[in-house]
Formats: sequence, C-alpha cells, structure tokens
Amino acid sequence: MKAMVLTEVGKPLVLHEKAVTPPPQAGEVLVQVEACAVCRTDLHVVDGDLKHPKLPLIPGHEIVGRVRACGTGVHDLKIGTRVGIPWLGHTCGCCSFCRIHQENLCDDPVFTGYTRDGGFATHTVADRNFAFELDSQSDPVSLAPLLCAGLIGWRALKKAGGAGNIGLYGFGAAAHITAQICIWQGRNVFAFTRPQDHLAQEFAKTLGVAWAGSSLETPPKKLDAAIIFAPVGDLVPVALNALRKGGRVVCAGIHMSDIPQMPYSLLWQEREVVSVANLTREDAKEFFPLAKEVNVKTQCIPYKLEQANEALEDLRNGSFSGAAVLVP
Repeated sequence: MKAMVLTEVGKPLVLHEKAVTPPPQAGEVLVQVEACAVCRTDLHVVDGDLKHPKLPLIPGHEIVGRVRACGTGVHDLKIGTRVGIPWLGHTCGCCSFCRIHQENLCDDPVFTGYTRDGGFATHTVADRNFAFELDSQSDPVSLAPLLCAGLIGWRALKKAGGAGNIGLYGFGAAAHITAQICIWQGRNVFAFTRPQDHLAQEFAKTLGVAWAGSSLETPPKKLDAAIIFAPVGDLVPVALNALRKGGRVVCAGIHMSDIPQMPYSLLWQEREVVSVANLTREDAKEFFPLAKEVNVKTQCIPYKLEQANEALEDLRNGSFSGAAVLVP
C-alpha cells in the first residue's frame, strides 16, 4: 500500500509505503482507490485552518474505488463493486440531530481525510453505510469530484431555493458542476471569479453561463440568490449588495476568512445569509441520479498519487480550472 501522509500540519505530505493494507473492521469495507479528487477542504486540513486533524493522517475525501474486502456484518456489497466515499464518514445515529434526519450536524461525526484516513492512497477503509454505490462503467476520474464538489454544490443549491438568477462566487470544482445543473434547470447563472482570472471566466462561458466576470464587478441583473464557494469572507457583503430584496446568500465552504463589518442596510429588506455544513446520505441519493440525468461533465486535471503536494499547491494558486484528481 502507498499513501501520501500528513505528519505535521503546515508541512508537505510524505510518501509512505507498507506491505499490508488495513483490514476492514465490523461494518467496514476495504476499498482499492481508483481516483481521489483534491478538494479545497484538503488544503484547509493540511494548512491548519481546520484544527486538530488526526495525525498522522492520509487526506482525501472525494474517493472512487472498488471493494476488495468486507468486514463482518457487511453482506450487501460484492467484491469489485465500485463505491464513492465522501467527507462525512460516520455519524453516531443517536444524537438529537441524527434523530431528526440532520446527520450533517451530528454531535459525534467522523470525517474522511480529517478524523479518519482518506483517499490519498492506493487503499482505504470506510464505513459501509457511508460508501455509495456508483456506476461501474463510468470514468472514475470524472466521478471523483462529484463526491464533495458535487454534493456540497447540490446542498448549497437546495439552500438557494428556486432562484432564477443565481450567482456563483469562486468558479472552481464545485461551481462548474453546480452551474451545469442550474443551466439544465433553466436558471441564469452569473459566474464570479478572482479579478483578472480570465481563464476561469472563459471556462464558465463555455458551460453556458449568462455572464462571467470579476467578483469586483456588478452583474447586469440583480441576483435572486448567490452561492459563495470561495473561502473569502469579504465576498459576503459583495454578494449581498448584488441581491434583490428578499434574496439569499449561501456560504458553501467549511472554512471562510472573517466576514468584515458591514452596514445593516445590506441585510435589510429581508436578505439572508445562511451556511451549508457537510452533507447527508439523502443528498447523495438525490444528487447522483440527477448528475447522470443532467450528464454532468467534470473537467479534471489528473495527477499521480506521488504528485499530491503539487496538486495541492496548484489548487492553492488557482492554476487550473475544474478539479485536480489523484490517480494511484
């Protein structure tokens, strides 16, 4: 087994090799990784924005792979079945949130690639109840970004409601998937990028957005809702200023820099700011069939497993459009 391991927060990942793969325990499956997308949350873990990761840690939570062994109690998966493993890796099932179908807010969760080892490896172990069966014929590299960028984008889009004019701030992996769903639904998408990021703006236009420009620009129409994928708190008042009365801003990241002080007038007239936390298994049941119906196309930049640090750095610098994917 090979793995890229975080041994110290803020330091590059280190390649580890060992002869034995981890055995699955009761209720778990051993998965041979076919592809693992690189998410901005991985950066937050590696850089220390998310505190107290399990160390040493194998990051990665957008995992596609094949079941190679099942622990006791797992009888509904065959060896060779393709599964996807997301960020939410386990919930307690008994806290007040789990009991009312809000398992994304579980009081005692386990997170893949953060509090348990993830997919920057040739093999990983997952809770069977949080391993989703996927199409065995599809390209695993193309599927990988759907496990977080797609799922979080879908949850954020549900929070945005039935917005006809919707703004997407930060046009990366999640936004390029969400935009395709919005356009298929008949919405007008307004794509906001870093200033001077003409590459991302042109990429957004190829997907059919109604407008693409800098986050510093005013869109040609007032927005019914906006989703902020970029981890930049300064964008909250910017997005609020672009909303119509009664509009909503959805903050879709797990980490964001501080939101600056802003005048109450930006919120007045019943504008709202809400956040998205994690995902639920119900989100996956809704999203994967929809992504197939929409025929979502993910733009992926493949990297070898040993190039994980390069992929993280390219993501940090915004060096590509779409999603980076590690291929063991």
